[in-house]
Formats: sequence, structure tokens, C-alpha cells
Amino acid sequence: MDILLAILFVIAGLIALILIIALFSKKEYAVERQIIINKPRQKVFDYIRFLKNQEQYSKWVMMDPNVRRDYRGTDGTVGFVAAWDSDIKDVGKGEQEIKNLKEGERMDLEIRFVKPFKSISPAYMTTETVADSTTKVRWGFNGKMPYPMNAMLLFINIPELLGKDLEISLNNLKGVLEK
Repeated sequence: MDILLAILFVIAGLIALILIIALFSKKEYAVERQIIINKPRQKVFDYIRFLKNQEQYSKWVMMDPNVRRDYRGTDGTVGFVAAWDSDIKDVGKGEQEIKNLKEGERMDLEIRFVKPFKSISPAYMTTETVADSTTKVRWGFNGKMPYPMNAMLLFINIPELLGKDLEISLNNLKGVLEK
């Protein structure tokens, strides 16, 4: 009985320690990746501004071919919402909305996750002219993890994990646009 009690105290102590550390740990993260695409900036921007085109390059959008999709508004304009609902846990349920467009340069999005966990993440895609027919595309977003879930940031490098998916998606985008 003494051993069982000691084990319970150790477990409770570890949980308490993690909760205390989480109080003082960061709660926000940011990730951004970029790629050079051999197409003029306006052509690239005119493609990425349409969220339905993400079905051709976004790793996350392409993960479930049976995902249920819903669209509201006019694609490529402020206020357009692309929603998804998947039975695959890693895809989950949520929606993204175009919040702002700076013609030819920047698109700001708000990604609202419902499942597997609720969160809201601002995201963006930018295009920048490198040369007449070469464009730098940046894709990034910010996230927040509420207490005590932010303790996961101590053990999991979320920006690195998400960064890999952004790199895959940007390489897919490059492949689609440079065909």
C-alpha cells in the first residue's frame, strides 16, 4: 500500500510540476515558409487567392479525398469561407475565411478549427516579385495554445512539424504553377 501511495504522489507531483511550468511557458507560436516560383507575381497571386485551388497543392486539404466541403461567398474575395468536415482525426473539422486582400501582394486568412480541438489561427500568404517572371511566396500562420495545453510546446516543436507541411504544400504549389 505504501508503494502505491508513493507512486500516486510521484504522479501527482509530476502533473503539478508540468502545470506550474505551463504557467510560465510560451503560449504562442509562429511558422513561416517560403519558396521561389518561376511565374510572374500577379499570376501566382491570382491562383493562390482562390481557396478552392488549395485542393491542388495544400497537404492538409489533400489529406482526405472524401472530406465534406462547404463554401460560402465568392471565392477569391474578402469574406469567402471554405469549410471542411472529415472523419480522419488529423483533418478534423473547421473553416478558413479570407479576411483581407492586398491585390497582388497579400491574402490574410482566419483558420477556425472545431475538431480535433477548438482554436483560431490567423494565417497569410504573400507574393513578392524577385524578377519579371519569378515570385517569392511566403505562407505562414500564428497559433495560440491555452493553458495548460501550452505545456505541449515544451515537448513538441509545433512550428517544425507544421513547417514541414507548409514546405510540402509550397513545393506542390510550385509544381502546379510551373507546369
